[in-house]
Amino acid sequence: MPKDNFGFLDERETIGQHLRRCGVSRRQFLELCAKLMVAAPAGLALTSKARASEVAREIAKARRPSVIWLHFQDCTGCSETLLRTSAPDLAELILDLISLDYHETLMAAAGKQAEEALQTAMKENAGKYVLVVEGAIPRKAQGIYMKLAGRPALQVLDEVASQAAAIIAIGSCASWGGIPSADPNPTDAVGVDAIIKNKPIVNIPGCPPNPYNLLGTALQFARYGTLPECDELKRPKFAYDRNIHDQCPRRPHFDAGEFARSFGDNGHRHGWCLYHLGCKGPQTHAGCSTRHFNEVVDAWPIGIGAPCFGCTEQHLAFRVPMFQTVEIHKATPPDTYAPPFTKQGNVSAVAAGVAGLIGGALIGAGLAASRKVGSADSPTAEPEPGKE
Repeated sequence: MPKDNFGFLDERETIGQHLRRCGVSRRQFLELCAKLMVAAPAGLALTSKARASEVAREIAKARRPSVIWLHFQDCTGCSETLLRTSAPDLAELILDLISLDYHETLMAAAGKQAEEALQTAMKENAGKYVLVVEGAIPRKAQGIYMKLAGRPALQVLDEVASQAAAIIAIGSCASWGGIPSADPNPTDAVGVDAIIKNKPIVNIPGCPPNPYNLLGTALQFARYGTLPECDELKRPKFAYDRNIHDQCPRRPHFDAGEFARSFGDNGHRHGWCLYHLGCKGPQTHAGCSTRHFNEVVDAWPIGIGAPCFGCTEQHLAFRVPMFQTVEIHKATPPDTYAPPFTKQGNVSAVAAGVAGLIGGALIGAGLAASRKVGSADSPTAEPEPGKE
């Protein structure tokens, strides 16, 4: 009898066996694996040149990981993004890859039956299941702000986490508090890793995150018994290794000094940079610009004309006002354009005098030119040829 990654005898089906039993075609499986390769960690993708068929072969060998999914202070948006795919069969296929043994939103059971299902899943998979946590956990006045089956949220988390092999905090709320932790944070809401210290934890922030980030992490753990390499915030590098600003399709407009100044203005309608509308892309690490949601092209904030909110960054989301600009540390526009942030200093009397002489000589020409040419970043100016 086969053993799982922890050396236990494993009677569960492999993913390949389960997919065949469920009637999933090889084409469907390969299509999913091709999508996974875009977001999957290196351990799952084998090499950068691996083919979808090779990845499919590796995934098919794995035992379906038992997943227990807990909800705390959340909006269920992370669960929704897992299910609201553009292809109806894809959500079903995702659930075929994992054994979702407890999920209070999706399961038919309720009340006592649901609680029994949780206890059964923990007992049958003790030490082997992956715990997925959605939502922030309230620490203040335990039991007043949130109870599950009559028990304080903290108690439920401690109990279920104690027998988990690994924990995945999905969404910004579970990663570090998210919306519930915004000032004044009356419930003292925090993320999982602020409470659980003795288990391997992966944070997958986002509001919501891309479901492939979760799937890639869970499947690597199922196949190899390892978790992806993470950054200092416990985010898997395969998903959070890039800066939104560097990969943004509007980046050329930033470099050209072309900015939308208000929603619906000329620049906004023509796809110019959203930095001055409060875009947090220069300080945000995520794959949204290259891995759009639910297989829909441009299904991400900037793709639909909204500035990045910085939801994957602990110091930005629900901390910095939506329309407030952030500093740009690395990206610099060409020398022919003024940078967004210009250092301010004192002007000497001599410098002011020289500037006055030069300004007087140029002001006439400037006034004449201004009647002919509109400002490049003016919200009312029409774009120049070739810049639409």
